[in-house]
Formats: sequence, structure tokens, C-alpha cells
Amino acid sequence: MFRSRSGVRGLSQEAPIAEALRQFGRERAWVNEKHLELCRVGAPTFFEEKRALWMVAELTALGYVAKLDRAGNVVAFLPEEERGPWVAVTAHLDTVLAPRTGDDIRLGPDGRFLGPGVADNGAGLAGLLAIARQHALRGLRDQKLGLILVANVGEEGEGNLSGMRYLCRQSALAEQIEAFLVLDGPGVEHLTTQALGSRRFEVVFSGPGGHSWSDAGNPNAVHAMAKTIADFLDCHGRRAGFLHTRYGRSTANFSLIDGGTSINSIPGSARAKLDLRSESTEVLDELAELLTDCVERALVGENERAMAMRGSGRMSAKIREIGSRPGGLLSKDSHLLETMRAVDEHLGIQSRLDCASTDANIPLSMGLEAVSIGAGGSGGGAHTEGEWYHPEGREIGLRRIYLALCQLLRGA
Repeated sequence: MFRSRSGVRGLSQEAPIAEALRQFGRERAWVNEKHLELCRVGAPTFFEEKRALWMVAELTALGYVAKLDRAGNVVAFLPEEERGPWVAVTAHLDTVLAPRTGDDIRLGPDGRFLGPGVADNGAGLAGLLAIARQHALRGLRDQKLGLILVANVGEEGEGNLSGMRYLCRQSALAEQIEAFLVLDGPGVEHLTTQALGSRRFEVVFSGPGGHSWSDAGNPNAVHAMAKTIADFLDCHGRRAGFLHTRYGRSTANFSLIDGGTSINSIPGSARAKLDLRSESTEVLDELAELLTDCVERALVGENERAMAMRGSGRMSAKIREIGSRPGGLLSKDSHLLETMRAVDEHLGIQSRLDCASTDANIPLSMGLEAVSIGAGGSGGGAHTEGEWYHPEGREIGLRRIYLALCQLLRGA
């Protein structure tokens, strides 16, 4: 570790690198302008193409060869770094919510950026552009690895990390990437080195429906769904303490619940989506089995009630898995973690290791070196209409990324 610290200190004193570190402060207005501009190009999950093309144009103007791959990711490199091996700096394009018009992205009186996606992941994409600009202007002497920049699709919601899956598992570039710096959101206080696993399910109950009075007794899809949710959460709540003690934290979140057509109609269908997260694959599997048990109990119970009340028709149920994010862990003696620790110590950053679900899940699950970090500044309200980002302190995040990248490109 001592050699890593001294290496980062020496690196920061090299003239081109020292100048780049200064420029992150001097070019504050340029980064802020690009940040607001990109956030005004809507990019909800599955509809990232307009923002992707915007990023291609920006990176091309900086001197990169930039193009879209088959998944829709933006992939860019300098002409002299066309061949690997590479260090990848990535940031996801998509947002949970998208601005309806450009005016939804605005500057508040206190200097905050306001609007959906300004922090997650406007901060990461603006950071990627700032790093790209300095790397193109100054390069690096004695560079052993190349830099590949990726603005990827499908990180949020039901995108299921599709962009990163393609990059790491199917792309012709995959085997040439030696380390991943994933830029996700603001801040500098964390190093995400553990990938939080998740599984997502859609539950659907279907029945005959009917009139609320004349067909009373028919099975009710909404009632069955309500029983399922209450049963699952009750069972999970009773097991949570044991699971946490033995396996770490786990969460369950039902959302996007719908069913029925009118207040005086027995619902013929009901649908809900469930997000399960855990630090343990075993717990995720156990919770998936619990969901099946709860659905079966609700189905049997509702059909038996209908039979007892001489209702017509029977209800059926389906469970469909709609997403799965693998877990993984960066080794404590990895070169990447040693580099990040050394950079943080040099810059006076007190960071903590944490566990989260990010694009880094895919490379970490494959045993590759990857870390997810913030791109500086501060933010809040992610995934809501009230999302905000403040650029104060962005420079320390950019210097952190750039120094770590230079150290990795040197292969030191």
C-alpha cells in the first residue's frame, strides 16, 4: 500500500496530470453546461437512443471514435487506443423518470440543478465527459492500457443491466477490459465493492370477474393479490431478524399494483410486481420460494371461498421472473481497491465500502475488477420528481476518478 500512496503522489505531480487536475476547477462552467444539456435529452429505460446519439456527438467532438454497439451502448476510444487491453469508465444513460420538456430541467436559485435524472445519472455522465475531455487533451506517458468509455443502456428499472450484460458477456470487447470504474450518481463517500443481488417478479391472478351483486361469490383477483402481499410481508417480517443475523440485510418491495375495471365489478385480473434484494443468493432463492407458497395459499383460499359461496368459475395464477441481478464481491487485496484507497488517502477523502445494486454487478459477478463510485457534488431525491444535484464539490470527485484512472492505465 505504501508504494501505491507514493505512486499516486508522484503521479499527481507530473506536469500534464497536475494541469488536468487544475482544469477540473477551471472548467466548472463547461461541465455544468454539459450536465444540464444532457439531462434535457430524455432517456427513460428502453428509450435511451436520443441521449446516446447526443453522447456520440459530444465524444466525437472531443476526438474519440464513438459509436453505438448492438445493445445501444455508446462505446468510445481515442484512435491511438483502438486496441485493448483497456480500463473502462462507464456511466448509465437511462433514468427512472424523464423530463416531459427541457424546462423540467432547471437551475434553482441556490445553484442546485432540479429535475428528474440530474443526479442519477446526470452526475455520472457529466463526469464521464469531463474525464474524456482531459484524457483527450493531455494523454498519459508510459501508458500500458487504453481507455474505453461506455455510456450504457438498461441500468434502471426493468432494464436488468442489459447494456452491461452485453458489454461483459457478448461484446467482442469484453475479454480486453481489465478493470471497470462505474460512475453512478453524485458524492465521493462510498466505494461500492459488493454487488447487491436482486430478483424481480410479476404476479398475475386471473378469474371470471363479474357483477359485484349478481355475481357475488365469484373469485376476486384483487382480494387474492391482497392476501398474497399481506402473507408474504408477514412471513418475511417474521424471518427478517434471523435472515439478517445469518445472511445480512434483505428487502421486499411490492409496487405497480393494478386490477379491476370499475367499483361495481368483481376484478377479473390483478397484477403486481415485486423487487427482492439481498446480500445473499441463498436468501433470494428462499424468498422466491416464499412468494410461490404465498401465491398458492391465496389462490387455494380464494377458490375455496368461491366454491363455498357457489360462485362460478375458478381463478388461476402466474408468477414470471422479470429481472435478476447477480451478486459479487471485489477482493480486498485487488489492485483496483488498493488504487482507490491510495487515491482517497492522497485527496483526503474518507470513503467507506458499501453494497449496492449498480452496473458493477455484472463484472463483479464474473470475477472481474470493478467498483462503482460517485462523480462528486451532492444530490438527493433520486427516482422522484423532486430530484436535485448541487455541483459544489464536483471537482474532488473528478480528480479522484482521473487519478485512479491514470494509475490504472499505467498498470502500476
